[in-house]
Amino acid sequence: MKYKNEKVSDIKIAYIGGGSRGWAWSFMGDLTQEKDISGTIALYDIDKEAAEQNETLGNMLNKKEDGNWVYKAVETLPQALLGADFIVISILPGTFDEMHSDVHTPERHGIYQSVGDTAGPGGIIRSLRTIPMFVDIANAIKEHAPTAWVINYTNPMSICMKTLYHTFPEIKAFGCCHEVFGTQTLLRDIVKQTFDLQNVSRSDIKVNVLGINHFTWFDYASYKGIDLFPVYRQFIDKNFENGYNEKEEHWANSSFASMNRVKFDLFLKYGYIAAAGDRHLAEFLPSEIYLKDPKTVESWSFGLTTVDWRKNDLKERVKRGKRLVSGEDELEIKPSGEEGILLIKALCGLGQIISNVNIPNTYGQITNLEKDAIVETNAVFERDFIRPIAVGSLPKSIYDMTVPHVQNHKLILEAALTHTVVPVVQAFKNDPLINNKISESEIEALVNDMIKNTAKFLPQPWQQI
Repeated sequence: MKYKNEKVSDIKIAYIGGGSRGWAWSFMGDLTQEKDISGTIALYDIDKEAAEQNETLGNMLNKKEDGNWVYKAVETLPQALLGADFIVISILPGTFDEMHSDVHTPERHGIYQSVGDTAGPGGIIRSLRTIPMFVDIANAIKEHAPTAWVINYTNPMSICMKTLYHTFPEIKAFGCCHEVFGTQTLLRDIVKQTFDLQNVSRSDIKVNVLGINHFTWFDYASYKGIDLFPVYRQFIDKNFENGYNEKEEHWANSSFASMNRVKFDLFLKYGYIAAAGDRHLAEFLPSEIYLKDPKTVESWSFGLTTVDWRKNDLKERVKRGKRLVSGEDELEIKPSGEEGILLIKALCGLGQIISNVNIPNTYGQITNLEKDAIVETNAVFERDFIRPIAVGSLPKSIYDMTVPHVQNHKLILEAALTHTVVPVVQAFKNDPLINNKISESEIEALVNDMIKNTAKFLPQPWQQI
């Protein structure tokens, strides 16, 4: 990298999963709007055609917007990594066929999942095929780009980060997730309505973040020194029955929207602000509360995101990618709301920023969780350094709900590295969506069937199950 007059040039970013038709497009759009940094993006993807399409799209976009970046699809992972200053990981572990099994096979036992990529049986089995991929990625980074900063966007976030650090302890990696931003945005809207204000930004809402990915919480939230907890409670009292959606998007018309009623209910029960979307939060808790059956889900005003919907959405994005490259369609250039580019700038020395981050609890950011747990808290980003912010301990009620998932992260990593099914069965037993819902023999049969359904993405020893 070269520094000159508060600008940084010749940055190399390796994008693993560079054929992405979601994150990659958002990343390109954010880069195009950023004029203080410039360089090369090496796009690597096992689907080289998709990466080449993004190379064409990125360079078209860059030319149109007078940007400072050159996009290049590369053949191999080492080619992408060599000389990289930053590495972005955004991959789909397996295909949507495997995810279909993750999400829908447990439904034969009445086990429903609203996302299926982090917790629950779907998150556990997805982890088994994710971990070997991340072991390979970590080893490649160790060999070809050991000093690069690594930004992970792939789910299951905690397992991905745990695998990177287990494989390469010296890695400089952190995980980014936008769920916290959504809750800050909700609080911003509440502030605007409550105090009749117009010019309030998400960044004006100051929060203390603590928890694990997709099960994060605020124990502090303020706007210009005003404690937002009483404001939030008053808003919930008025809006609990019907809920509230900041995008004015009704949950029944979207596979991702909700009316935040799960979030509101958790605040009334525990006194802390749950800082993830309802679809994710519900999966960390006993199934009978929010995910007992589709009717219960409907009563809480969120939806079950089917994998058939994801498959159809992918088909549409593939078609759109072709239209973008041909010039029939244009990629709208607007801020994505993600902070990845801002974090890269801060690590380059262009300012300082505080953002939520997923990293090991090495510094004891959360005092009552183990040091090797992957936790989500705020951290200060500045030139070539991340300083995690100590947040204290998880309140007992939240700690008790969190610990089974932290324990499962260890069990799943053990299972993936030793190719043994016993820890997987134990993780299923521990998971609150499954716990006490079906018998041990049913759990064992379910585990075996789900592993068989994803076997082609697992190492050879699993093929014997």
